[in-house]
Amino acid sequence: MTDRHEYDDDLFDTEGDGEGAGASDEERVFAALAPVPGRGFAQSWWGQTWLKALEDTALDLQQLKAGRSLARAGSVGAVSVRPGRVTAVVGDRGGAVYRADVLLQRLSEEEWDRFLGMAVERAGHIAALLDREMPPHLVEDAAAAGVELLPGIGDLEPRCGCDAWDHCAHTAALCYQLARLLDQDPFVLLLMRGRGERALLDELQVRSVAPAPSGSSADEEAGEEPSDADGVDATEAFAAGSILPPLPAAPPVPPEAGPVPSLDSESEPPIGTDVAALEFLGARAAAEAHRMLTDALTPGHELRTPDQELMIHHDAVRLAAGSPEARIGARLAEGSGRDGEGLAAAVLAWEHGGTAGLSVLEDEWTPDAETAARARAAVEAAWDAGERPSLRATGNRWTAADSGTQVRLGRDGRWWPFRENRGRWLPAGTAAHDPAAALSTAAGDE
Repeated sequence: MTDRHEYDDDLFDTEGDGEGAGASDEERVFAALAPVPGRGFAQSWWGQTWLKALEDTALDLQQLKAGRSLARAGSVGAVSVRPGRVTAVVGDRGGAVYRADVLLQRLSEEEWDRFLGMAVERAGHIAALLDREMPPHLVEDAAAAGVELLPGIGDLEPRCGCDAWDHCAHTAALCYQLARLLDQDPFVLLLMRGRGERALLDELQVRSVAPAPSGSSADEEAGEEPSDADGVDATEAFAAGSILPPLPAAPPVPPEAGPVPSLDSESEPPIGTDVAALEFLGARAAAEAHRMLTDALTPGHELRTPDQELMIHHDAVRLAAGSPEARIGARLAEGSGRDGEGLAAAVLAWEHGGTAGLSVLEDEWTPDAETAARARAAVEAAWDAGERPSLRATGNRWTAADSGTQVRLGRDGRWWPFRENRGRWLPAGTAAHDPAAALSTAAGDE
């Protein structure tokens, strides 16, 4: 065991004046804590390890007992934590007050370098520290790198104004009080070891984004090809899932898509580039992204069946629904294999029912026997006796004689209204589960 009085004093902030290697102006002062009658001082495992180092070191157990009593009674004043030292004024039962100090050896620069190098390799370690946690695997990995974070037997050096040689009631009370602070924030221990929270996190951030020196990686030394992205160990990533704080609430969705940057510039566009078409595509992409985002944040969205991926002839209709100028509309019609009137009809179908509406417009199919029987039963039941119009069935289409209206059965079992216009059947509204309702929509009654 190391003799507690043979430490190199240069490794401690010996008089609180900032002298000594690694000492800095970093200091945290914690207000005096309220009395805690009848409860333990350390709830976290690292706080308990701190107290174990105290209890394994002290020669006089009666002094430890007296120190616990003083800490429970709230006799420990404000606690100052600095690299290498923690200090407080402690009163005893007789009314006297003493300055009590507990010293802990600071880590050397080489030890800090090993600790920081180890921490940046494990995403879970940084996440744990940010969450004010010190999980066992962090301490174990640090120890494997030759860095002891938590104190062991004989590592806590007591000094008190009462001139006791060993831990007295005053330094013991300070150690018990510090265990409560360690429960709340392990950075208290790291500050005693020589690094303040801000400096530590800043250095971790720098190391996290800094590229590895060329030709000096461990992989190269081992004769292996260096990797551009080694990734994160799966165990560490999984462990971080229970440590990381929850994601913040999503910001509100803007009322409409933002404006598309103008492509108008002083330089001429490359030959064959249609600037107006590009600007139109940008505007439609922004509008579609806004629609998808709004839809994704709608309650119950996760329960709905995902939209099917659009084919080219579908996407051309979606774009045409954005009211492009005539020249761009003509290009969309040609690219999707339609004439102008065909594209206009497809846009109507899209506006009433998306891909399902477009499919009903362009897909004529013959129901199988079972589906046809259900469709006939639905038509028979849709009207009261004597009210059903004369309907001629062809495939999935039921046309009302002499009225220029029609209903079409979709593959999803819904009925779609259509109206004749100059020899072309055009979508007349949204789908219905009742053929009578759909035909009424086609006739303009609804």
